[in-house]
Amino acid sequence: MANATDVIETGGMPRRERVFTAINKASGWLDALGFSWLVPLLKIAAGDNPREQLGELKRVLVIPLMGIIAFLLAWGFLAPQVQTSLGAVPGPAQVWEQTVNLWEDHAREREKADAFYERQEERNAKLEAAGKSDKVKWRSYTGKPTYLDQIGTSLITVGLGFLFATFVAVPLGIASGLSQTVNGAINPLIQIFKPVSPLAWLPIVTMVVSATYVDAWEALPKSMLISAIVVTLCSLWPTLINTALGVASVDKDLMNVSRVLQLPTHKTVTQIVLPSSLPLIFTGLRLSLGVGWMVLIAAEMLAQNPGLGKFVWDEFQNGSSQSLAKIMVAVLTIGIIGFMLDRLMYALQRAFTFSANR
Repeated sequence: MANATDVIETGGMPRRERVFTAINKASGWLDALGFSWLVPLLKIAAGDNPREQLGELKRVLVIPLMGIIAFLLAWGFLAPQVQTSLGAVPGPAQVWEQTVNLWEDHAREREKADAFYERQEERNAKLEAAGKSDKVKWRSYTGKPTYLDQIGTSLITVGLGFLFATFVAVPLGIASGLSQTVNGAINPLIQIFKPVSPLAWLPIVTMVVSATYVDAWEALPKSMLISAIVVTLCSLWPTLINTALGVASVDKDLMNVSRVLQLPTHKTVTQIVLPSSLPLIFTGLRLSLGVGWMVLIAAEMLAQNPGLGKFVWDEFQNGSSQSLAKIMVAVLTIGIIGFMLDRLMYALQRAFTFSANR
């Protein structure tokens, strides 16, 4: 029996139960963000059965780590056995070395940029003090983009393409789910265009953008817009299909209630259709973002958008002894960012939908 000091005032709940309730509530978010291994550690710290929680920790942390370690050992052993025109395939040590080099290159480039802006401010300050304000000029630093800059460019591009895809796919999916006529009209188009490769879309998109987007904004160069549109064309289908399926699966009783109450169409959509179909919509969004991130690299290679795809292509063309290791750094970066984007979408799915069991 719990002592009086172990019982909180509100509701008489024991303090230990309150702690476990908080851990259980947090476990869903930790799982969504990829930190499910923290849950057994928190429960052990709170006084739960160590043997049971250590078994759970083994499942969610130790076994995955063993898989990663086995992969690294196999990679390190087998890589030197494969000889290419640029030498042996780099192992984990060489890839890590190039990761450090890329970070150091970024730091040096940022120091150059800071020094450039500092000199520019000093020069302009002297001109203003001398009454020559008309000669003051502000220029942007034009140094080469670093690896981190290229990661940022890729994230902006895929985000832009994903937003375009969402704005197109969700309304079309809702209309398709609500109307059999609309569904019948767009279903053949979905089946035709869904399998098309980004490499097939790219020449068409390039010609259309070049003809229509003549005066390009500095913040949105043509190469970025081309890559974003290719991402849109390849990634909108999972969201469109899942949205239509989610809307078509809304409980018919709810739809009948909206008809009895004579709700306007926009209220039916916002108050009944969307809340009921959000789980499937978010599933489509997660799939679309994954497809978009995968497609982006190929699009950037050919459109020469200064992101990760161009980085991989430039290193392949460079052909130096370090190129293979840098390409592998990019491959691992692409995979890790893809995982993080999926976890982010899963966290948003938990935040905006009723059910946590998806």
